[in-house]
Amino acid sequence: MPDIKIQPRQDPSAVDRILRSLPEWFGVEEAILGYTASASRQESFLAVVNDMTVGVALLTRHFKESAELTLIAVDAKYRGRGVGKTLLEAMESALIIDGCQLLQVHTVGPSFEDAAYSQTRAFYRKFGFLPVQEFERIDWDGPTLVMVKLLIQKSAR
Repeated sequence: MPDIKIQPRQDPSAVDRILRSLPEWFGVEEAILGYTASASRQESFLAVVNDMTVGVALLTRHFKESAELTLIAVDAKYRGRGVGKTLLEAMESALIIDGCQLLQVHTVGPSFEDAAYSQTRAFYRKFGFLPVQEFERIDWDGPTLVMVKLLIQKSAR
């Protein structure tokens, strides 16, 4: 596993580069441009390996008690090496410290068969997100699955 450093800062050009390395998920130019623009406004966590940004997580705070993970992406060359897990854990720790209790994420719903998004849903489930409901046409023209995770402060022993 590489030495991954998490940095709470924005880097829209790195977001653009990372998304373009993942055409199975981000093959629509309009979506890439939208996420890149969001990367300059939203709370951002970057995963850095050897001074290169290899992963990103973007957050929107709807209320003090809740947040939405609007993007998590890892450069294709670094997938499966713990970068996404490390990003998620760092982001969740920061949210808990700030009093956030619930984290939600939207992804392509299971009624739209797609191997890439099946992997995405499995990733979220692996790290404690539970499916709440599938909606039609809230984030795109197809089904969107809303998943949530209760953020619990780990007790010191």
